[in-house]
Amino acid sequence: MSISGQPDESGQGFDALTGAGTGAPEGPSPQAPPPGIRTLGPHSASATTIVLVRHGEAVCNVSGMCGGPIGCEGLTDRGRAQVDVLRARLWETGELAGADALYASILPRAVETAGILAPALAGIGPDGVRTDPPQIVEECGFCELHPGEADGLNWSDFSARFGNPDWDTDPGRVIAPGGESWTGFVNRVADTLDTVAARHPGELVVVACHAGVVEASLLAKTPVVDGLVGARMQLRTQHASLTTWEVDGSRWKLIGYNDGAHHLGSDGVGGSAEGVTSSGRGWMSVGTGERIG
Repeated sequence: MSISGQPDESGQGFDALTGAGTGAPEGPSPQAPPPGIRTLGPHSASATTIVLVRHGEAVCNVSGMCGGPIGCEGLTDRGRAQVDVLRARLWETGELAGADALYASILPRAVETAGILAPALAGIGPDGVRTDPPQIVEECGFCELHPGEADGLNWSDFSARFGNPDWDTDPGRVIAPGGESWTGFVNRVADTLDTVAARHPGELVVVACHAGVVEASLLAKTPVVDGLVGARMQLRTQHASLTTWEVDGSRWKLIGYNDGAHHLGSDGVGGSAEGVTSSGRGWMSVGTGERIG
């Protein structure tokens, strides 16, 4: 269609200029728009792909506990089922097969998530034999916000001891003595992402981490005003969902956020709150969200 709404015989109207196609993935086009006005950029063979996987539902999520190294007791049965559903998807699609590296935060809920997913990250060698999956590398830089002296407290006891910090108005306030502020947390995640991207040029990296890490990545790596020093985005990243980045040099490109399509039709294991698949279609799942995951 032309801008006037009449058919464009060339087939290269505004949709073509913005990079829109007729399917997914995009099919071949006889004529590409000029690079300077094309919305959809080409994939670079030298780019690193980093896939952030939020852990499944954790014991501390449902018990109302501040889940640092002391308070985290791993996944619930429902959380393991959520990650199992994701692993089944990855087995079927092979979309993360042959991953070059697998990271996890040091918290048990993330390490357990990585262990469940690992078999689906194995590749196929030149002889057709399945290779071993990457070994899990535990990295504290991918931990949820460090709680300091709040670790292991339930939220009532936390409030009684440390008050109720409001990171939307004061993101520089630490959660508790020995812990991090929201600003410090976002900057720590940003530095960790940069380090890992530089360590794995052109490779596929999978990271089992936390909702806060996913949000921090968006604040740090997308052009959000005051992203590294401002307040939270208050996103609703669901359990066992995928958020994918493509990193080419210093440029970070968001490929997909909160992809939980694998939970559709899986009774009793859906992630919390509202999810959005990589296609951009929204859907609702049943569950209870929480601020710190």
